[in-house]
Order: sequence, then C-alpha cells, then structure tokens
Amino acid sequence: MTSSAFSRLKVSPDQLKALDALGYTSMTPVQEQAIPLILQGRDLVVRAKTGSGKTATFGIGLLSKINPRFFGAQALILCPTRELADQVGAEIRRLASQMANIKVIMLCGGKPFGAQRDSLQHGAHVVVGTPGRIHDHLNKGTLAIDQVHTLVLDEADRMLDMGFAETMQAIIAKVPKQRQTLLFSATYPDNIRQISRSIQQNPAMVEVEDAVAHEDAVIEQVFFEIKKHERQTTLLAFFEHHRPSNGIVFCNTKQQCGEVADFLNQHDIEAKALHGDLDQRERDQVLLQVANGSCPVLVATDVAARGLDIKALAMVINFELPRDPEVYVHRIGRTGRAGETGLALSLVTESETPRLRKIELYQDQPGACDVPASLDRDPNYELKGNKVTIQIDAGRKQKMRPGDILGALTGDAGLQGTEIGKITIADYSSYVAVQRETLRQAMNFLSQGKIKGKSIRARRLR
Repeated sequence: MTSSAFSRLKVSPDQLKALDALGYTSMTPVQEQAIPLILQGRDLVVRAKTGSGKTATFGIGLLSKINPRFFGAQALILCPTRELADQVGAEIRRLASQMANIKVIMLCGGKPFGAQRDSLQHGAHVVVGTPGRIHDHLNKGTLAIDQVHTLVLDEADRMLDMGFAETMQAIIAKVPKQRQTLLFSATYPDNIRQISRSIQQNPAMVEVEDAVAHEDAVIEQVFFEIKKHERQTTLLAFFEHHRPSNGIVFCNTKQQCGEVADFLNQHDIEAKALHGDLDQRERDQVLLQVANGSCPVLVATDVAARGLDIKALAMVINFELPRDPEVYVHRIGRTGRAGETGLALSLVTESETPRLRKIELYQDQPGACDVPASLDRDPNYELKGNKVTIQIDAGRKQKMRPGDILGALTGDAGLQGTEIGKITIADYSSYVAVQRETLRQAMNFLSQGKIKGKSIRARRLR
C-alpha cells in the first residue's frame, strides 16, 4: 500500500468502498496534503487549480462528518457558477453513493425556485449552490443553515471577481460560528487573504503549484509577435496550420468574444461565444454543444469559462494576453492533460510585451517567440463539429428519459447506437447529439412528432 493510498485515511468503510468503485486508488498532491487536515477539523485555505482533485478533497472531508439520521443542512458549498455547482454536486453524490440515505441538493439560479423549495421541505444533508440563489432561499425562509458544521467556498476568487462579496458575507453570517471553513481558490490575492482572516479560525495553508496539479502535462507554448491589425488573420492561421480537433480562444472582454466567434464562423470554423451577457438557457446550450462534440471551438472570457472542464482539449489560444501571469497559466493548464501533449498559442502586440515578460518571470523560463509568416495557410480549411445537437421539446417534467430517445432513434429511425452521442434531459427539453451525416435521417423520424407515444417537436440547435 502506497503512502498516497486512500485506504490509509481515517474514513468509514462505506466511503472507501465508494472511492474504490470510482477507481480512486491514490491521492493527488492536494488530496494528500489537505484531506488529513480536514479530517482533523482544521480550517483550510487551499490554493489549487481545476483538475487537481479539489472536489474530492473537500467532499471526502465533509461526508465523514455527516449524520444521516438528521435531515438538516450540515454542509454548505458555495460555487461561482451553476456549471461548477452541478459538477460539484454530482461528484459529492458519487462519493456518497455507498453511504445510506445521504441527500445532496443543488440550488442555482436559472432553475425553478418552487421545485427547489419543495425539494428542501424533505430535508437535505449537503447543499451546493450559487450565492444568489442560496441567499434567495435564506431570505424566503425555505433554507435553514443554522446546523451547518462545514462551509466550503469553492473558487472563492471567482466569486469575488463576479461581485458576490456582499452576498457571501450575508450567507456566512447565518452559518454557526463554530464550524469548519474550507476556502479553495486558484489564486491568492489580497481580497482572498482578507476574507480568510474574517471568516476562518487559524487556517492551515495548502498550496499546490501548477506543475504538480498538471504533472503529466506537456504543453508547447509559443508567443506570436504581431501588429495590432494582424490579430484576426493570425488567429485563423493558427487553425489552418495546426488543424486541431477542438480548442478554446480566450478573450479579455465580452465584446471581443462575440466578434472573434463571428469571425471564425465566417471562415468555416464552428465557434460559440461564452460570456457574462448570455442568459442561463443560452449559456447551458453553448456548454452542452461544446461538451457533446457539436461545437469544436469555444470563445470565452476567464470568468465565463471557470469550472469548465473539456476533456482532451487540443489547443488553447490567447487572443490577447491576460494582465495576470497566474491567469495565463490557468488558461493553458486546460490543454495537455493526462499525458497528452497540449498546444498554447498567444498573440502579442508590442504594447503587450510587458505582460509576456511577467509570464516569463512567473514561469521562470523564456517564452518561445515566432512570427505569423512561419504558419502554413490553407484557404480551404474548415472545422465543424463531428456531431449535431437536436433539441426535443419534452423533458423530465414530461417523463422523458434517455432510454426513450435512444430507443426511438435506434429503433424506428434506424440509426446505429454508435451514431448517437450524449443525451441530456433538462426539465422541459431534451438534447441528443447525433453524427452530422445522420442528422437528416434523425430529423425525418422526429418530425413525425412521437417518441414512445408522446407528442414532441424537434429542431436542430444552432
């Protein structure tokens, strides 16, 4: 048994069984350092990036203290975005899968308040949510957190960046002072130090460097020196030269995101913009199409992309260098995971050279620089998603299940199981990804308007 094995932790046999079922055998560096301290009851500040195993770190810790016989909120986890809250809630449920009667509830904006209120009436052990919606429930008296013994602030720096400081303080004021507070943050600026001082008791500090969090990562970084007017044409040249299967383009402003996505689409590169001006439904649909292979390129701001984890990301592009070198490292850490080689390309104008120098100092290595003339252009290049998403106007509330959609498409519609991708069921609609070349066949069937005898309408999601 290695020293980093989960089996040496002082947790229940049920928890170890769940970890074993999930294939968790050895701990990541952040888990190895933080979990024993959490099990001791210490307050903790953990500085670690996405992909470091932080959700299991606090999940294992808080579940070890849950009393399943008491159906009140005992652990509260605050997340900056609904996507992250959904990921965290799903992971906590998996970690609790072998424990009897543990109820986890997600409270996020963009979902019906009434359904959440009704669910809360039956009690919940662990509450995961966004600050705004948690605050709404507290104000309306539908959520009680006076018995919470573990408070987790996940990606606390992003919650502050997004303007949640006052809301967070109002929520924390309602949690018992005698509690364990776990603060997780990718960066550690002054405002995080201040919030730690105000809400934590003698916290231990755990820091995991990026090189450790992504220790298998091999990322080729190249900085392209350009004139200001060459930004878009060089971006296009990156795709034409490297021909990636997918990628993220990071922009510093919402306006840039929209302009860059439009530019790529005009040049036959399928792209979606993700930024703060999208409503929740639009945001969910963009993320869905990226996750299921219907959209190969995401153009995003840092805040919008936080908590987003795309498997096997071939290329990260900085359309403009960020001012903070930590943000740069966080961006490029999304490629080159799990032993794969990643590619990070950045556009740098003369006025941005000081930002490049900061990145070089932060990484303690010189940046490899190049010029656009070295890139081989292909005027016929195009990049489309290998799948297309179909939206069906019936969901969970209409008793629609993934098996119903799969059965209809592989039965009467005549598609092969291998031609059907991810199926997602929301409250009032469902989404299915199909291979691009089978779209017409699937739509011809769905246009007849029935799945398992239920009337439906279907359309291609664009």
